Amino acid sequence: MNLTREKGLSIERNKSKKAPGKNFRIGITLADAVKLFADRETVQQWFVEQRWPYGIACPYGGSLNIKESKHKTMPHPCKEATCAKRFSVRTKTVMESSRLGLDKWGIAIFLMATSLKSVSSMQLHRDLDITQKSAWHLAHRLRFALASDGDLFSGPIEVDETCVGGKEANKHAKKKLKAGRGAVGKTAVAGVRNRETGKVQAAGMPTHCLWVG
Repeated sequence: MNLTREKGLSIERNKSKKAPGKNFRIGITLADAVKLFADRETVQQWFVEQRWPYGIACPYGGSLNIKESKHKTMPHPCKEATCAKRFSVRTKTVMESSRLGLDKWGIAIFLMATSLKSVSSMQLHRDLDITQKSAWHLAHRLRFALASDGDLFSGPIEVDETCVGGKEANKHAKKKLKAGRGAVGKTAVAGVRNRETGKVQAAGMPTHCLWVG
């Protein structure tokens, strides 16, 4: 989610550059965030523009045949006969089914995207004035959304595998498989690397290593 776009919002940018060059960062400041997430209509508009910069589209079928309505929770009905479903900016996102207001989500996104260190659930609990349990679930959902999108690699790639785990000889007698040495009992991990971008993705395999290939 791009925090530097404010299409259609009248937020004045502080262009003064008093700090050293390395400390100057382009983006939404804390003062901007206070104005941006001050009321329901402004924050609703910001989320809509972030998700649909080229116009509201149905999250179920991608149709642009959408009509506005005054429904409180589902203001966007799809007019396609094959769909005809209502949706909101929350639909099919990590914010779906959450009772927290969009202002809380917006401030949490700002804090987690601009913090040089991780933001704890206790900090969100204090800053957003919500329960620690709600703050934990909110942070967990945002970290999931900020994680890698898992797009397929393209171009030349490298694939390799390895076996990860402790030595069989060091295990307790009850946990030893007694099926040999080497990779026995270890977890197989496969990795893929894009030669052009250097991006790497790895995942554990569902079965244990039974031999060394």
